[in-house]
Amino acid sequence: MNNWFVWALLSALFAALTAILAKVGVTDVNPNLATAIRTTVILVITWGLAFATSGRADWSALTSRAWIFLAASGLMTGLSWLCYFRALKLGDVAKVAPVDKLSVAIAVILAVILLGEKVRMQEALGAALIVLGVVVMVIKL
Repeated sequence: MNNWFVWALLSALFAALTAILAKVGVTDVNPNLATAIRTTVILVITWGLAFATSGRADWSALTSRAWIFLAASGLMTGLSWLCYFRALKLGDVAKVAPVDKLSVAIAVILAVILLGEKVRMQEALGAALIVLGVVVMVIKL
C-alpha cells in the first residue's frame, strides 16, 4: 500500500479513535501520567517496527543534522501530546479535537515561511476552511 492518501486516511481514523479512547482513559487520571503511558506504548511499538524493518543503510543515513531535527520534532510531539491530554481532561472531544486540527493550517503557513513551499489557491482555501470550521465548532453563537 503506497498510496499516501490511504495512509493519511488511516492516520485520521486512528487520531479520531485516539481522542475518544484518551478522553475515557484520562477521566480519573493525571493527564501527564496518561501521556506517559501512551508514549510508552508508542515507544515499544515503534522501536519494534524500526528494528524489524530497517536495514544497515537506514541507520547509516542518520546524520547529526537528522538527529537534531528528529529530536526537535519529538520534543514538539511530546509537548503537543501533553497539551492535548490536558485539554481532553478539561474539555469535550467535540471542541478539543477540532482546535487540535488547526495544526493543519499552521503547518501550511509554517511550510511557506520556513521551507519556502508554494501553496496553491485551493490549498490556501482548504486551510482557511479548516480555520473557519474550527471557529464554527468551538465558538458559542
